[in-house]
Amino acid sequence: MTKKILIADDHHVVRIGTAMILEKNFDYFEIGFAETYQEVKQKVETEKFDLVILDIELPGSILKSMVKEIKNISEDTKVLIFTSYKENIAIQYIEEGADGFLNKLSDSASFVKAIEGIFKDGYYYTPEVLNEMVKGAKNKKASELLSERELQVFNLLAKGNGNLEVANILDIQESTVGTYKRRIYQKLKITNIVELLAIYNELH
Repeated sequence: MTKKILIADDHHVVRIGTAMILEKNFDYFEIGFAETYQEVKQKVETEKFDLVILDIELPGSILKSMVKEIKNISEDTKVLIFTSYKENIAIQYIEEGADGFLNKLSDSASFVKAIEGIFKDGYYYTPEVLNEMVKGAKNKKASELLSERELQVFNLLAKGNGNLEVANILDIQESTVGTYKRRIYQKLKITNIVELLAIYNELH
C-alpha cells in the first residue's frame, strides 16, 4: 500500500537528496514537497499524508508548536523532525508529539532506519535522543519528586557539604539529614554521592 510523505524543507538540495534516498530504498512511497510552513499546513489540510519530514527552520516556522498544529489538522500523520540542530533540543519536540528526531548530519543508512522505524513501530529515536530523554527524566525527577526540604538537602550535598554541615546550615539534627539523604537516594534511585552529583550537574 502506497504511503504519502511530505518533505518540508526550504533547501532544494535537501528536498531532492531526501527524495532520492527514499526512492532508492523504498518502492511504495508517493512524495510531496513544501518549502514554507504555510505550505505544509495547506497540504496537510487538503491531502492525507502518512508522514511529514519537517525542518524546524522553515520560513514561517513556529518551532515546536508546528508539531501540535500538524497533529491537530491530521491526527494520524506522523512527524519526523529533520534538522541541523543537535539532539539536546529533541525532547521539547517529542513532548509536543513528534514521532522521531534526526540530525541532518546523519548518514543515509540512519535516515532509512528512521523511516522504517516510524512506519514499523510508530516512532524512531536515535541513541543520542534516547540519552537526552533519560537525562530529561532524571532532571524532572530531581525537581519534581523531591519535597522542598529534600531539594535543599540535595543541593547542599551536591555542593560538597557533609551531613553535619547540612544540619548546621538548615538548623536541623544530623540524624534528620541522614533520613532526608536516604529518602533522596530512594526517590532518585541512586546509591552514592557521585550519582547525586551527576544529576545535580545535569540540572545546572
